[in-house]
Order: sequence, then structure tokens, then C-alpha cells
Amino acid sequence: MAHSTTSVDAVLFDVFGTVVDWRGSIIAELKSFGAERGLSVDWEKFTDSWRGLYQPSMEQVRSGRRPWTILDVLHRESLDTLLEQHKLTALSEADRVHLTKVWHRLQPWPDVVAGLTRLKSRFIIGTLSNGNVGLLARMGKNAGLPWDVVLGAETARAYKPLPEAYRAAARLLNVEPQRLMLAAAHNGDLAAAAREGLKTAFIPRPTEHGPLQKIDLAPDGAWDYVADDFGKLADQLGCS
Repeated sequence: MAHSTTSVDAVLFDVFGTVVDWRGSIIAELKSFGAERGLSVDWEKFTDSWRGLYQPSMEQVRSGRRPWTILDVLHRESLDTLLEQHKLTALSEADRVHLTKVWHRLQPWPDVVAGLTRLKSRFIIGTLSNGNVGLLARMGKNAGLPWDVVLGAETARAYKPLPEAYRAAARLLNVEPQRLMLAAAHNGDLAAAAREGLKTAFIPRPTEHGPLQKIDLAPDGAWDYVADDFGKLADQLGCS
């Protein structure tokens, strides 16, 4: 692994799973929502099913089978599908909007805010996410994430791992790809970034998908950095 950061100007982060605990956050909110309304639903399964529709819905856009569509819209469509399956179609429009926006209220992992604050002292930091800008900006505001810049999928009009998602981030920051680093908990995301010339940092989140997670438990590529959490990444990058 490399240990020189003199050629790095900016560190961008995958968000869902790397920065925020999407699964734990959504399960907690859905359980509270269901308890208030007397709904008997396996909210863990519901959450996993909702996330399970994430990649297929984006693939419709990546492949060109449907026009450009932001993630908030895809999340709402997936929610409506699941509500139909679970016979929860009586939920009001206000409830559906509230549930869709649970993705705006995701909570960060415990190491994130302090680690980002340290990294911000030396680098431009921001998002390189499939989330849309409005979603990510509201999430950052709610969670106290100290971003310098919020780059969502519509800034590239491409969902990762399409090459343009990474190329556009470098262009928008006016840096060469090799002076940009992606930090992520997902090996596939890092592999795609590396193919476009970005530097890479792997931060495992072994419970992102729950206690039985089997993927992304360890690095499977020659990433530039591997750190257990954001604080340790800040250590490796020489941030005080």
C-alpha cells in the first residue's frame, strides 16, 4: 500500500454503507413507524428487500432501457412495489413520501464525523455516490457530515460503476483522476474507480448487510490504502 499523499488533492466517499449505516437506520425508522400504526411487518426483511431493488432499478437507467431518473424516484417506485407485496397499499401519500425520505435521514457509522473532520483539514472531501444531490445534501445536513462538495449521480448522469461516474467527479473538481481518491467499503466500486485512474482506499463495514454479511469483508484488490475506519484512514493520510 502507498503511504505518500503528496499527489492527492481530494478524497471522495461512497456513501451508502461506507459513510452511513443504511440498514440499521432504515430498520430503526420502519420499526418506529410500524409501531405507531400497529403494523405487523418483518421490517428487517422489508429493508433488505428495498435495498435488493436498488441495483436492478439503477440498471434500467444504466442500460438505457429507461431515461435518466434520480435515485429518489427509483426508491419511491421500489417502495410502492414493496407496499403492494406486503398489502400496505392503504398508506397515505404523506406516509409514502415520509418513508421514501428515510434515505435522507440515514445515520453515520460512529467513526465517520470525527474522521471526516480530520481529513477535511488536509483534503477536499465530498461524496461520489449514486444518490441524487438533494438526497445527499439533506442527509449530510441531518447527520452533520462536513462535506466540502456533494456530487450526486445526476452531476455525471451516470450510475456507478459506469466509467463516467468517476470521470465526471474528477472534471468537476478540476483535478486529474490520479489526484483523486475514492474511499469505499465495496471492492467493486474501488475496482471501477481504479480503472479510471483514481487512487483507492478500502474501509470495511462488515455489518453493512447485517450480521450474516458475506461480501466485502476484506480487500480483494491492490488498493492504495486499507483502513479499519475513517480515523485510521486519516492517520494513514497524515491528518492531524
